[in-house]
Amino acid sequence: MALLAIIAKAAGYAAALVAMGGPLFVATFRSAPEDVLRLARMLAATAALVGLALLVLRFGIRSARISGMGLHGAVDPIMLGLVWDSPLGTGAIWRGAGAVLILGVMIRGAFGLVASLTGALLVAGSFAMVGHSLGDPRSMLAALLVMHLLALAFWVGALAPLHRAAGQSGSAALLHRFGIVASGTVATLILAGLVFAWLMIGSLGGLFATAYGWTLIAKLVVVTGLLGLGANNKLRLVPALASGEPAASGRLRRSIRVEAIAVALILLATATLTSITTPPVNL
Repeated sequence: MALLAIIAKAAGYAAALVAMGGPLFVATFRSAPEDVLRLARMLAATAALVGLALLVLRFGIRSARISGMGLHGAVDPIMLGLVWDSPLGTGAIWRGAGAVLILGVMIRGAFGLVASLTGALLVAGSFAMVGHSLGDPRSMLAALLVMHLLALAFWVGALAPLHRAAGQSGSAALLHRFGIVASGTVATLILAGLVFAWLMIGSLGGLFATAYGWTLIAKLVVVTGLLGLGANNKLRLVPALASGEPAASGRLRRSIRVEAIAVALILLATATLTSITTPPVNL
C-alpha cells in the first residue's frame, strides 16, 4: 500500500504540474504557433481532469492506510470522513477548485486565461496545506513551496509544447525566448527549493544522517542533471537549430524527452520524501 501511495502521489504531482504549466505557457508565449498553444491547452485540461481522479484515489489510499483494513478501509465512510476532516480535505477543496478553473484554459480570450491562471495558483496553494510545509515557519514554507511549484510547473508544462515546436521550421525564436524566460524561473526554482530544504533539514548533519536527507540528495543529483540538459539545450542545441544544422531538431527533441524522464524521477523522489521519510527538524 505504501508503494501504491507513492506512485499515486507522484502521478498526482505530474498531473498538477502539467495542469498548472499549461496556462503559464500560454500566458507567456501567446504568439507561439497555434498548434503548439493548442497542445498546451489540451494537455493542461486533460491533466486537470486526471488530477481530480487521482485526488479521489489518494483519498481512498489514505483511508486504507490509516484504517489498516486494506481495500475495505478505502471505502469505509467513517475513515473517509476522518481523511476529509484532515488537512488533506482542505487541500483537496483548493486543488479541486483549481483544477476546474484550469479547464478554462480551453476558452480563448482573457476570461479563460485569467480563470486558468487563478486555478494554477489555487492548485499550487493546495500543496502548502498538507505535508511538510505545515511545519514552522509555516508562512515562509508555504510561500517558498508555491514559488517552487509554479517555477517547476512552467518548465514541466512547456516540455511537450516545446517538443512539438522543435520539430517545426522557424521555431528557434520561440525556443530561444523560452531559454531566456526559463533562466529566471530556474533561479526561482533553485533558490526556493534550497531554502525550503534547509528549513526542513536544519543542519548539514541532518542531510547525511537521515533517510530524508539521502532521498533529498538523490533528488538534487537528478535536478542537477536536468539543469545541465536545459543549459545544453539553450547554449548549444537551440543555436544549432537557428543556424539550420540538419540534426539539431532531432537532438533537441531527444533532449526534451530525457528531461521529461528526469522530471518523472524527481517526482518519484519527492513523493518518497513526503510519504515515508520525516524531515530532521521534525524528528
